[in-house]
Amino acid sequence: MALVEGLAQSHEIHVFSQFCDHQDPRVIYRAVPRFLVRPRWTNQLFFAAYTWWATRRGFDIVHSHENTWHGTIQTVHVLPVWFNYFSDRRDPGRGALLPKAIRNALRWTQVCTSPRLLTYLGLEHLRFRSQSGRFIVCVSQTLRQVMAETFPAGKGSLRVIAPGLSAVAGRCSPTERTDARIKLELPIEGRCLLFVGKQFRKKGLPALLEALQDIGDDVFLLAIVAEELVSEALELVGKHQLGARVRVRGTVSMMELAYRAADCLVHPTLEDTYAMVVLEAMSYGLPVIVSAAEFCGISAELNDGENALILNDPKSRNELRIAVDRVFNDVGLSERLSAGGIDFARGRAWSEVVISYEIVFRDSVAAG
Repeated sequence: MALVEGLAQSHEIHVFSQFCDHQDPRVIYRAVPRFLVRPRWTNQLFFAAYTWWATRRGFDIVHSHENTWHGTIQTVHVLPVWFNYFSDRRDPGRGALLPKAIRNALRWTQVCTSPRLLTYLGLEHLRFRSQSGRFIVCVSQTLRQVMAETFPAGKGSLRVIAPGLSAVAGRCSPTERTDARIKLELPIEGRCLLFVGKQFRKKGLPALLEALQDIGDDVFLLAIVAEELVSEALELVGKHQLGARVRVRGTVSMMELAYRAADCLVHPTLEDTYAMVVLEAMSYGLPVIVSAAEFCGISAELNDGENALILNDPKSRNELRIAVDRVFNDVGLSERLSAGGIDFARGRAWSEVVISYEIVFRDSVAAG
């Protein structure tokens, strides 16, 4: 939405979507019907066909964030299905003991008997094929490396443009922190760790809960997860006997309250192509503990001990405990991480992101 608002200042923008709660008088909104809700792959195929037909004429640039076969600019936010399904790096389990030829044969058998996988992989193949004037924009260098390995023919079309921020809030006062905690019904006293991850298992909550058992009782955790997964997260908290020290919330409508209430963000994610939550937390001056670039794209841009603490193994209970202890017991480090995070966030304005996209748009028109 921020990108659309920035581009709309000097371009005619049409937004095609099935759901949209964004309103800007400078933008033309085109509603895409939603006839085929389940299974999801049928809706994906319908969306791709509908938007191809609607945008085949009259547009200088078609910028897609979806898995479609058309679009001169394709922005990729997630790991490609092909990588998730066929990469041996993503399959270290028992199947890795089988010879590669057998593994591939089993995978292709499953693909050929699954309309869902055939659709997703087919769309992806068409989306990332080499084509004059087409550019693939990745949200991080880490994702760019994955895309280059997975689709080597299109390596020359890859660009990296990370997300941005509308503003940098800076550190809040003690009074603002207390007010935020009251509004979120959190303990006023004590030190608050913040965890944000809709898919909380993939984002590392189990390891964080294990580490919390080894951290002082004056530290509590605010965990924000998907609304439909709150019960499951609470069950996990109960298994660790941490009900008195953990508050689980569904998606908070005003995330700024969560950032103001916390003393540190912990993001031990196992898979994030970028991690906007880390950038947003930095903009509020929160020290952040985050997984290494292998797991989290933003970490490739960070410096351990300067603007973040980097976790080499986000599953390590001990490494998480040590990182939290360092933030809370080393005042100099905490101040350095806070100041370094704010400086990092200040260099990530959406206005700069808009300029980067305009350059890619011009290159696409010139190449096409």
